[in-house]
Amino acid sequence: MALFASKNKKMLVSMIAAVAALAVFAPMTASAKQYVVGDENGWTKDFDYTTWTAGKQFFVGDSLVFNYPAGKHNVFKVNGTDFMQCSKPLVGAPLTTGSDEIPLKTTGRKWYICGVSGHCSSGQKLVITVLDGSAAPAPTPTSPSTGAASGSIISAGFAATMVVVGVLGMFM
Repeated sequence: MALFASKNKKMLVSMIAAVAALAVFAPMTASAKQYVVGDENGWTKDFDYTTWTAGKQFFVGDSLVFNYPAGKHNVFKVNGTDFMQCSKPLVGAPLTTGSDEIPLKTTGRKWYICGVSGHCSSGQKLVITVLDGSAAPAPTPTSPSTGAASGSIISAGFAATMVVVGVLGMFM
């Protein structure tokens, strides 16, 4: 009977330690981002999407949202050659809702164009590189003097540690 009680105590302590670790580290995990292509300009002609992508990093799990007036534009996912030549692909239908969300599921280069005549050659084309989500940079901690984010994480970590210490003390 004592062996059974000892195993249950160890399992309980392990579960509490796992919950405490989640309380500490869950706020630090990277979350997926949703990028509105072109921001307030949306998906349109005569816009520099190369400049728009500058400084942005796209990761697996993120998504792109193409906003445009339905019926005026569309979105084709193409390969690099079709992108360079502004050619619609031979297979596949365009996205046409005016608010098309594309989840980024795999790494690598991704190319998108508007298939309306003359729009791609007028700059309505986007190329991005999608990186592995595990390669996402860790969030930069905010110093306690400039913000409350790190203080909250430290407080949560301290509270979780105190819970674990308290529970462990009950079994010692």
